Amino acid sequence: MRIIGGERRRKKLISVPGITTRPTSDRVKETLFNIIQTQVRGAAVLDLFSGTGALGLEALSRGADRCLFIDYDKQAVATCTKNIAACNYTEKSTLIQWDIAKNLNCLSRYSEPWDLVFLDPPYKKGLADVALSHLASTGALSCESLIIVEHAAGDPPETGDGFILTETRKYGTTALSFLSPIPKK
Repeated sequence: MRIIGGERRRKKLISVPGITTRPTSDRVKETLFNIIQTQVRGAAVLDLFSGTGALGLEALSRGADRCLFIDYDKQAVATCTKNIAACNYTEKSTLIQWDIAKNLNCLSRYSEPWDLVFLDPPYKKGLADVALSHLASTGALSCESLIIVEHAAGDPPETGDGFILTETRKYGTTALSFLSPIPKK
């Protein structure tokens, strides 16, 4: 696992020990960043279920201004902390250990909206739907925000009342769904 592009290109990242965290494959990550390349530079990034931090670190390497990493698993938080330091992005990064399944109240301390949101929960546990519901209720997004959900190909997220599904792309057993917030009236 490594950074694919940008200023930290080829930087190796450490993995979370064990099998509880499934990292995004380099192929899927490269394809994702090719799709969103024009939206990364200068972005405020939110990496939910961050695991190793690979998606947020990739965004920082490609010019994002800042990234908030959130994960609940202690080993994932420790690994993400090490990867942030190894990439020398401590100034641009904040890491919070938080149970996203309960709520996203931790976002209330941030006044600026998030431009890009990566959502990569464990597959087939309904956590993407729960996280999207919490995210919709936070007011932490603008109508221009882009949410990317990585999920099992046969298990797309429910958009609920807060989001519009704009596109889904499949890569073997993995899929990426791109969502936009529904503008508030």
